[in-house]
Amino acid sequence: MNRLPTTVLAGALALGAVVPTAAGPAAAAVGARPGAATASRCVVAPVGVTAPRPGAAGTDLRTPVATAGRTGSPGVAEARAATGTEVLSVRGAGPFRIGARLSRLSAAGLIDWTVVECGGVVRAGATGEWAGVVLLAFRHGRLVEVGTATAPPRSPAGAGVGMSFADLEAIYGRRGSMIRNDAGTASAYLVRFGARVELFTGHPIRSGVGYFQVGPADFVERRFREGCSC
Repeated sequence: MNRLPTTVLAGALALGAVVPTAAGPAAAAVGARPGAATASRCVVAPVGVTAPRPGAAGTDLRTPVATAGRTGSPGVAEARAATGTEVLSVRGAGPFRIGARLSRLSAAGLIDWTVVECGGVVRAGATGEWAGVVLLAFRHGRLVEVGTATAPPRSPAGAGVGMSFADLEAIYGRRGSMIRNDAGTASAYLVRFGARVELFTGHPIRSGVGYFQVGPADFVERRFREGCSC
């Protein structure tokens, strides 16, 4: 997960039913094999973190909680299909479009909490039907990454969390490829769409895809390859 900060990793792991433990044990398992997420010290100050809204799940990264509506729960897929939470593409997801301003999304009541990183990056959580489904990243006030640790949402091609990397290769063929970070400690599956990418990274405990994120290559791919740039 492009070397997610420890707090963000905890939140991501808390999003989906596929995760059996909290971030502590998960983080300890990092580095055991290629594709695992790696924690970093990118977070410099948590700000604007609000108390979870009624009915919201996984809204505070500092205290991971089980997400309501787990992947295997009856009616979850149907409910997400009805509210449009089935697809995550390089354009974004729902109202969270790549390039959207944090200030505008906040004014619309779509942002629940924020955590400041270095380099002008702010991580944020969503409200409503996207709460506990996606994690957001803004750079200099604009949305540059939408990621998920749940399935759905899936990519327009049908790829998502829980699949094996062989599954991704069968879906994308020559359009995608396995890559490694610059340190040679993690691998991921990358699909390019012009200047934007889909990136599928491993799970810290089990094999296969644990996190799926989209956004501009100069942010999503670069941060995976280089880690925290500041």
